[in-house]
Amino acid sequence: MADKSAAPRATSNRSTTPVSDTFAQYISSQWADRPDALPTPRESARYAAQRRARISAMHPGKRLILPAGAAKVRSNDTDFAYRAHSAFAHLTGWGSDSVPGSVLVLEPTPDGHTATLYFREPAGRESDEFYANPEIGEFWIGARPSLTHVAADLGLATVGLDGFAAVLDAVDATTLIVRDADRDLTDQVDGRRLLTVDSESLASIDIDSDADDDLARDLSELRLVKDGYEIAEMRAAVAATKLGFDDVIGDFSDITAHTRGERLVEGTFNRRARAEGNTVGYDTIAASGPHACILHWTRNDGPVVPGDLILIDAGIELDSYYTADITRTLPVNGTFTEVQRRVYEAVLEAADAAFAIVKPGIKFREIHAEAMKVIAAKTAEWGFLPVSAEQSLEPEHQYHRRYMVHGTSHHLGIDVHDCAAARRELYLEGILEPGMVFTIEPGLYFQPDDLSVPEEYRGIGVRIEDNILVTESGAENLSVGIPRTADDVERWLAN
Repeated sequence: MADKSAAPRATSNRSTTPVSDTFAQYISSQWADRPDALPTPRESARYAAQRRARISAMHPGKRLILPAGAAKVRSNDTDFAYRAHSAFAHLTGWGSDSVPGSVLVLEPTPDGHTATLYFREPAGRESDEFYANPEIGEFWIGARPSLTHVAADLGLATVGLDGFAAVLDAVDATTLIVRDADRDLTDQVDGRRLLTVDSESLASIDIDSDADDDLARDLSELRLVKDGYEIAEMRAAVAATKLGFDDVIGDFSDITAHTRGERLVEGTFNRRARAEGNTVGYDTIAASGPHACILHWTRNDGPVVPGDLILIDAGIELDSYYTADITRTLPVNGTFTEVQRRVYEAVLEAADAAFAIVKPGIKFREIHAEAMKVIAAKTAEWGFLPVSAEQSLEPEHQYHRRYMVHGTSHHLGIDVHDCAAARRELYLEGILEPGMVFTIEPGLYFQPDDLSVPEEYRGIGVRIEDNILVTESGAENLSVGIPRTADDVERWLAN
């Protein structure tokens, strides 16, 4: 394993760090002792243990390696804000306070697996890492927790990262790794797996590994049904996101006065995300006027003009990494025009129709189909389709999809598009179960140059997105407290 104690991006060409023995001795002395009281396990610890037990049962006899991943370079020696891999966070309960480069290992035993968390422990102030290493030194980025602290906090056995070398030495062809979490580590595991395969059987083994893909799939499917901790975190993420929307509305006068008002929307919401959680769960979409017709508009560099609509798609990610994903479309001047309201209420009708059928036992794809019935009916009623709504809904036609090309729902949780590696038969064709959390987000988007619609519709984009929990008897709209009817939105803006 590469030497992680070195500073690969140390700025030796411009460093003025003192190098004398006298300085090293002085800076390592006269420090107060730190408190060593151990924490009680965090709430997520017992849930993470249950998840580890479930993945263990799926892969008996296999060594499972789940890296948190390294920091990712943004520019030269500057990194993006660190976020551990979602599978690692899900199985450890470690979120925004994760130590970069950590690795969870599930070692097979006759009865299942033992779990060990490897991470970079504190080097101590007697080490020159403390002051001279700008990438990992405590003077630069703060102190790392001790092995005993993390063991108590997460309810996991912990070993210093140097100890992971022994795991690599033990890698064989049956070792599995989450491939996309840490590419360098995956390459090392692949190399060691190859070394354990004799030449006669090498041709029959795919080191890029269907088995690794199976592990990724199982980890993804493990999140399809949320446990009690996850559901509570989703509620909290939605509540925080409501505050972010309130902040944006409160700043509307400044937002509309600025030539790049969309940037102010983004900034206002992001400030709340940092105050209430870890960050935003994804890049905020602040799409005003015709930008609302661009589904993933994240440049956010346009004005917010009274008389237009602004589509805001945003969610706050908590320190646990669970995120909300909410969209509201607001009339900038506080009141919908007649055409804007007509489009808005059509989208709301589609959302309500989809929500009305949600209950355990239906297929996930039925939610989309129900919303599309309304979208087809409304666009046919307005004369936009060359056929009837019923004909447009036939698979070989789908004319109404010109105005809503995206799907209606996706699973939501520790990733904004959660469970993405799940099999189609468990996702799109999957049967709803209590504890599933997903979005319902129909929309209508009439591009400003779309000659298939009357001029008064062009440049209008509307999406309404809510976060839905499947219950034992039906469903709960977790975000129903964020105004969503046209009348309630107008009252919200007037306050």
